[in-house]
Amino acid sequence: MTAGRALARRLQSAVKQPTSSLTRVKVAAAAAASGTPTIGGASQVSEKFSDHDDDSGSSRIIVHGHSKSQTQRMVVSTLHAIFPVYCGNSAFQSFPAVSIGSQHGRRLSYLRGVRYESTAVEKTTNETTAERFEYQAEVSRLLDLIVHSLYSNKEVFLRELVSNASDALDKLRFLSVTDPNLMAANPNLDIRIMADPVRGTITILDSGVGMTRDELIESLGTIAQSGTAKFLKAIKDSKDGNAADNNLIGQFGVGFYSAFLVAEKVTVATKSAKHDKQYVWEGEADTSSYVVREETDPEKLLPRGTSVTLHLKDDTKHEYTDVVRIQNLVKNYSQFISFPIYTWQEKTTTKEVEETGAEGDAESLKKKSVTEKCWDWELANETKPLWMRNPKEVLKEEYDTFYKNTFKEYLEPLAHSHFSTEGEIEFKSLLYIPGMAPIGSDEMMGLKTKNIRLYVKRVFISDEFDGELLPRYLGFIKGVVDSNDLPLNVSREILQESRVVRMMKKRLVRKTFDMIDEIAKRENPEDYKKFWKSFGRHIKLGCVDDSSNHKRILPLLRFYSSKHEDEMTSLSEYIKNMKEGQKNIFYLASNSLRSAKSAPFLEALVRRDYEVLFLIEPIDEIAIQNLKSFNDKKFVDVSKEDLDLGEKDEKTQVEEEYSSLCDWMKQRLGDKVEKVQISKRMSSSPCMLVAGKHGWSPNMERLMKAQTLGDESILSYARGCRIMEINPNHPIIQHLHVYVQYLTPSENLV
Repeated sequence: MTAGRALARRLQSAVKQPTSSLTRVKVAAAAAASGTPTIGGASQVSEKFSDHDDDSGSSRIIVHGHSKSQTQRMVVSTLHAIFPVYCGNSAFQSFPAVSIGSQHGRRLSYLRGVRYESTAVEKTTNETTAERFEYQAEVSRLLDLIVHSLYSNKEVFLRELVSNASDALDKLRFLSVTDPNLMAANPNLDIRIMADPVRGTITILDSGVGMTRDELIESLGTIAQSGTAKFLKAIKDSKDGNAADNNLIGQFGVGFYSAFLVAEKVTVATKSAKHDKQYVWEGEADTSSYVVREETDPEKLLPRGTSVTLHLKDDTKHEYTDVVRIQNLVKNYSQFISFPIYTWQEKTTTKEVEETGAEGDAESLKKKSVTEKCWDWELANETKPLWMRNPKEVLKEEYDTFYKNTFKEYLEPLAHSHFSTEGEIEFKSLLYIPGMAPIGSDEMMGLKTKNIRLYVKRVFISDEFDGELLPRYLGFIKGVVDSNDLPLNVSREILQESRVVRMMKKRLVRKTFDMIDEIAKRENPEDYKKFWKSFGRHIKLGCVDDSSNHKRILPLLRFYSSKHEDEMTSLSEYIKNMKEGQKNIFYLASNSLRSAKSAPFLEALVRRDYEVLFLIEPIDEIAIQNLKSFNDKKFVDVSKEDLDLGEKDEKTQVEEEYSSLCDWMKQRLGDKVEKVQISKRMSSSPCMLVAGKHGWSPNMERLMKAQTLGDESILSYARGCRIMEINPNHPIIQHLHVYVQYLTPSENLV
């Protein structure tokens, strides 16, 4: 007890000294000098006490930790008596009281200390106190990740900052429903962007809800702290949560820091709609701290809202202070934001002025045109998001105009589909089938297209996909997809694989096939002919890539045939015109329509009035081989052996008669053919070579040989050995048959 009283007296005497002396008082040293026992040594005890100045200038000692010994409890009690212990300010973080047991089993509760989260204090030139704060994270590392690793393209900084401004406007609009006075300072809700090439800055100004000092520290001082997500949660938890506007964009809390992609310093001036004071936040790229101060300059005060000024790096000043560049970025990423976005643009006006003649008399007055340049605000997002409207209220001309403006097309689309999906997944979409294929559309195997523009809450995310939203064979489809809850990565640039994305893709594919089917069923057949001419190859590629949609693809296919040499026919028409008893769909692959019509494989089928499909494009045969059947009718290649024409497959007298000729020809040809047999498909040709049942057809072999990196060993294996078929009704074969009959056995083996 004596040691505790001695320590208390030392502390009381220290209080009477100036503040500078008080800050040098170390409790551990005092305790050591008085012989007070300490826990863990004097160095640890010294960390449990610190001193600070409050706003009034009086000194306060902040106590950290707790003590168990009776002597230490006396020290704490003495400190409580002679110093006010600061526990209520939001800048401190209070710790819960802990129970300390005595030897008699009684439980006493002592207040644990609090810790202060700010560091140094600095003075500004305008005589206002500026406080420096430390970020609440490993900021140097985290900011480095954001600037160098999170975003793949620097230009997205403007998208992120405009999105934050849009959220601030949405918050104000929501809060003003219950408190209209919030709009009194400025009734306009807009976003303004000004680039200053002289100063090397770009400023994004919004008239939104603004931030208080504490909100400024919480939102910008804590990386990944999303004020938007917090606001949405508060709305959801309130009684009016069902009426909340769910169009707020921010969710990760890192979008603001994308400003450091192009800026070396960022200044944020903000004035809350609920408070009178305006505060300024300043941060630099390669530091782990920031400055917050009150704005006292009357010329810099805002009516309401937030101004974000980016002091650009030397290598980005030229690009992002170009007003045309800024205008294009706004149109690309933020064109469909629900609030007007204005950019500071230079405009040229022409007016006529009177010019006095050389003599100076009134009769010689002339008028001339004078060009003047001025700067003014120009609306950058004039186009409205058409997909957000009710399809019943939109005219066809509006759909066509939107398509031409958005995708820079000059032809009207062949078809469009405007729909919304609700339930387990929710999104809105507007899809188009272009009027013609673009130049170079033969390069269908490219993995990425830029035809589908993905938006999240009307903010453009990306148009580069590798089959996430539509399969590659439908890459010609153009349109927009807008969702409120797509699984994106933190940079909002990459669509993550998930069940939601797969369901969305399935829905988009189904709507695409509905559009194509609608064109096929139109009264004007020229519409589908135009579509098939441009995109038929894409649909055939779907036979190879998308087995799950074969039922949708098959009715859309079109081919020339032995009965339709001038116009293509569908598989449905082929089935409708089939002969009674025909079991299969016959096809022949060739390199041209002319060679297909003259092929000897068709002779017997044409004589029997069977229709044969001509596959004259390189992808046709591969597509048919992946389809297998249509309406329970199998696809059969007439260029292969064992062609079934619906007749009994029994050995006829002719086959027995010509067996010796077949054996003789096989002996003469050796390994060049697998076997020689009587043909069922020829009427005018003497003989022909057919492919084996499981080998490549002649057309497929020709295509494979044309490949640049074709492997000869694989070609010879997959080609297989040919089968020779002879026509017993042809004079040449008949003469050979007679010749073989007169040969002696020894001659027959030669």
